[in-house]
Amino acid sequence: MLTLSYQRRALHFNFPARTSRGALTEHVAYYLRLHDARQPNLVGWGEAAPLAGLSPDYSPDFEGAVAAFCRQFNESKHLELPAEAAAALVSATLPALRFALETAALDLGGGGRHQLYANDFSQGRAGLPINGLVWMGDAAFMREQIRQKLASGYACLKVKIGSLDFETELALLAEIRAEADASRLMLRVDANGAFSPAEAPVKLAALARFDLHSIEQPIAAGQWPALAQVCRESPVPVALDEELIGLTDPARQEELLDRVRPPYVVLKPTLLGGHAATRRWIALAEARGIGWWITSALESNIGLNAVAQLTGEYDVAGFAQGLGTGQLYDNNLAAPLHIQAGMLHYDPAGTWASVG
Repeated sequence: MLTLSYQRRALHFNFPARTSRGALTEHVAYYLRLHDARQPNLVGWGEAAPLAGLSPDYSPDFEGAVAAFCRQFNESKHLELPAEAAAALVSATLPALRFALETAALDLGGGGRHQLYANDFSQGRAGLPINGLVWMGDAAFMREQIRQKLASGYACLKVKIGSLDFETELALLAEIRAEADASRLMLRVDANGAFSPAEAPVKLAALARFDLHSIEQPIAAGQWPALAQVCRESPVPVALDEELIGLTDPARQEELLDRVRPPYVVLKPTLLGGHAATRRWIALAEARGIGWWITSALESNIGLNAVAQLTGEYDVAGFAQGLGTGQLYDNNLAAPLHIQAGMLHYDPAGTWASVG
């Protein structure tokens, strides 16, 4: 019989992570432990780590929801849990928990070795290209990050904008382009919905001179007519991010893509509801000729590994994904994940630290 339990872990940032919603000093993760009593040494692990102000399931009582789900699961006396059935057990209103249960089921099914999929990334044969993330902060803080990322060999940078004076942000982008033009460096920006629909055209025109690959979520979510106009008229290709979060009805997902017609969508499995939910968004996007990339959402290495191995199921060669954020924590679980020259690698023969 399968049993489900959890452990709580407060992850501490190695610097105050500045976001559009303020500074973060810690991020709480709940590790699901899926155990098969018939095989005492076999355990599957998953991570539920909703983000304050962004995840639909973030609340002061999220731990209560996790505990209640574990009780309900154990009372149901499951003898097996195929990964494809895991998502159906969790409400769509709890996307982080759904992601965690799917991950735990995949891990258990793979022998409890954190080996969720059999692809070139998970088997150590190829790395995944990733963007270097430049966090919000004052100009000096952001400038130092930019220098570090360029020196580390990233071929793609993503800069969060919207927290500083716009002219200061333009100056920072100009500094990046003075170091590396578009032939050397792909440059993305993420506005986190900071622009109003009225000011977006002027700001997008100003950004266009930096040969940007894309801008994520230029206006706040929920304004479909205005967003559709921005996508049609913007000189910088638009990628939807927050717009997808909480949109779980399949018909509404298709309606969004058909009405707005974005060039790109950004997919965060923790916020979208897991592996199957992310695969559905990819299928919808590809059917419409819409580009996509997958992004982690400040998970620890258990969640990051799951997101990365899912990404490895697709051919993303040469197209940077938004992975690698697990290095931000002082007390992350040790895992055989490492970044080299803008590529995330996994060593299947490497050592994982015990969760507890």
